[in-house]
Amino acid sequence: MDTNNWRPAQGGEPSMDAGNWRDQLQPESRQRIVNKIMETLKDHLPFSGQEGQQELKKIAVRFEEKIFTASTSQSDYLRKISLKMLTMVEKSQNTIVNSLPANPANDNESPRDPGQHEFGKA
Repeated sequence: MDTNNWRPAQGGEPSMDAGNWRDQLQPESRQRIVNKIMETLKDHLPFSGQEGQQELKKIAVRFEEKIFTASTSQSDYLRKISLKMLTMVEKSQNTIVNSLPANPANDNESPRDPGQHEFGKA
């Protein structure tokens, strides 16, 4: 009985998901992911002009390569990228909310019921 059925036909090396998944991921797929990262960066980081866009592209490519190298599987790769992008979106939204000015019109008054009219005050 042959117990080596789990080995690939070429090279005789054991099939390891850790390296094999990278070989199966098409360059077009990686480029689409880099493009999605770029879109997220554009939406949440300030940049200006062609030079700024090129810098965002460099950031997106380096980030994708780092995650690609560090991931143990394709699902790990996609999960890490998704989590990082979600974190960026959340931080950006929190920054916007925290930077909104307080309502200066109500600084000297207590809050009123929006339905209350001026003539209803005593």
